Amino acid sequence: MNYWTKLSIEYANQKSYLDDLFQVYPTIPEGIREIDEEIWGKIEKAFKKKDNQTLMQGLLNLNLFPIKDSYIAYLKRDSSSIERNPKTVNRVCGRLYEMGLGKIFERCSEPKETNRQIGPFFKRWLNKKSLGIQPIGLDEFVDSKKDAILNGSDRELMDYAREQLNYKRDKGLDFVARFNSKYVIGEAKFLTDFGGHQNAQFNDAISTLQTKNVKATTIAVLDGVLYITGNNKMYRDITKIYLN
Repeated sequence: MNYWTKLSIEYANQKSYLDDLFQVYPTIPEGIREIDEEIWGKIEKAFKKKDNQTLMQGLLNLNLFPIKDSYIAYLKRDSSSIERNPKTVNRVCGRLYEMGLGKIFERCSEPKETNRQIGPFFKRWLNKKSLGIQPIGLDEFVDSKKDAILNGSDRELMDYAREQLNYKRDKGLDFVARFNSKYVIGEAKFLTDFGGHQNAQFNDAISTLQTKNVKATTIAVLDGVLYITGNNKMYRDITKIYLN
């Protein structure tokens, strides 16, 4: 097993891992979403009149639709489909009338899910000089030969790595740095659960780690459930020999 992986597993299982991790990923839910008063006024009127098409159109104009339904995305992306599919609209609106206006407003104004907010947290942690170096912009990074961390968007970091370090993946990076004249690139992921999207995020980071012919050391800064000892796929993968 990779030495650093072994230390990470031990740390996660023996010490205050989650308490410490909160310093990097302070996933505090945001406040409620703001709802446009004019749009909400039209929604209220349509609800009271039981004008299904207008009600549907109004709710689709908000950032968050109040119910989960497999057909909502299609209706949102093709507004003309509302008029063409009255049975689908009536079915969805029937559920909305059962909910009532108060519950609809509550659902539409729910905060963003915390796992959709954590993307920028690693870079914010870096910008606190957590590694002892203040990240710097591209011009200063290029002009200097000193130890440095490149500050920029995922795309900007990817573009630099593609142009200067032979990085071939069409995937943004979370980390580009130079230490002792050697370059380090990689991704950072906080994996909050097993399965689905989280497995895809894990696989993505591992693909970056295993990128060949890059003029840099590749790393994957992974945190979360992958260090829970057991038979889950992530744990099995990080303990395989190929990550040595």
